[in-house]
This record gives sequence, C-alpha cells and structure tokens, in this order.
Amino acid sequence: MARAESHNAMPAGLPRHIAITMDGNGRWAAARGLSRSSGHKAGLTPVRLCVEECTRLGVEALTLFAFSSENWSRPADEVASLMGLFLSAIDGEVDELDRKGVRLRIIGNRQALSVRLQAQIGAAERRTAANSGLKLQIAVSYGGRWDIVQAARKLAAQCASGELQPAQIDERRFAAALELGDLADSDLLIRTGGERRISNFLLWHLAYAELYFSDRLWPDFDLAEFTRALEFFAGRERRFGLTGGQVHSAEREQGLQR
Repeated sequence: MARAESHNAMPAGLPRHIAITMDGNGRWAAARGLSRSSGHKAGLTPVRLCVEECTRLGVEALTLFAFSSENWSRPADEVASLMGLFLSAIDGEVDELDRKGVRLRIIGNRQALSVRLQAQIGAAERRTAANSGLKLQIAVSYGGRWDIVQAARKLAAQCASGELQPAQIDERRFAAALELGDLADSDLLIRTGGERRISNFLLWHLAYAELYFSDRLWPDFDLAEFTRALEFFAGRERRFGLTGGQVHSAEREQGLQR
C-alpha cells in the first residue's frame, strides 16, 4: 500500500524518475555511411531535448545509460572516441545545465576512467551539486550487477567493522548503498533502437518500472516520440503487486482525504 500512496503523491500521470537506454547511434551512422563516432555525436541532440523537456515538465530525475561496463569490449578506437566525447560534452554542457538548475552526477565504476575524465566529472558535479532542479544522472562504465555487488561489499565492510549487524540489512538500507541510493526508483524505462531488453541497466531500480521500447534509433528520438512514451506511462495502471480493485480503492480514499 505504501508504494501506491507514494506514486499517487506525484503529479497525475507523470513519472518521477525516467531512465533511458540510448541505443542505435552506431546503426544510425552506418545507415548514412558515417563513422560510429558521428552517430554518438548526433546522439547529443536528443539528450539535450530530454533534459529540456524533463525540466519543463518538472520530472524529478532523469538517468541516461551512456556507456555500459560491457562496452569496454568494443573496438579501441570507438571507446577512445566515446571517452573524448564525454570530455567535450561535460565541458560544453555544464554551463547550460547549471543555468537551468540541473544537478549532474555520473554513476558507474569511475576507476576504469582516465584520471583527466575523473577530474572533469568531479568538477562538474561540484559545480551543480547545490542545484535543486532536475537530477540528471549519466551512467558511464556502469552495470546493474556491478552496482549491486559494490553495494553488497559496502554493507559487508560495515558488518565486518561492527558498524552494522547483518540483521539490520533490509531493502531500504540496501537500496541506500546503491549508486542511486538517494533517488526514487525509476518509474519509466525508455529504450530506443528496437531492442527489447534491459541490458544490465538499473536492475534494482527497474523492479516496478513501466517499459517503453521504441524502434527509433537514438539520434532520431524526438519530442513526439518522447511524448508518446509519457502517454504510454500515463495510460498504465501501476499496481505494485496489488489487485486493480485495491489500487482503485486507495485512489478513492485519497480523493476523499483531499
């Protein structure tokens, strides 16, 4: 019941936290005879669009899957190009994000990143840390299994030091140890590129998310498709394990209390 009440506290039909797997940059470029790096650069346009629209609508959080822990196995030149793009994108976008009141955070295994990129990430995060608008997370060198394992290690270390007892570990405490421990779970996952799988993204946080799969390649993702995803979400009945009757009853009760 608590989950249903938490959901109903937000504006009707609007997700609090949207997660997006930005898939299809390489295929978009190949179809045009361009390099894969050109496709990744073209993918910055829909990123800006989603940030702008989430800010306008008052969405609480937006988490974008930019580079997975498995992507390190891609060709070295593509990985190098992507790392360079992350550097230039942070440099080029942080002023605008700060102006809009967006709080930027990079999630993932930072130890795998270059010292220069780690420093640039840290500077951008400090620059926007006090902002109270959209919470924007970019997942780089991130994997859902890695996230769960590092949370388990953190809690195990606390138990070993005597700071925590194993019996004190519950869902709330475990969730707090994850990369997005201070955010609500994702309500809506959007995946572009035509694939219909989660691909090791936010495994814990997507437990009750609605899944919207788009055939659009990421550089072609536009406002109309984003709106369709939000309309899909608004039309879903989110039960969180309850029956439809229980959810409707809770909604009626809340309506009377208002």
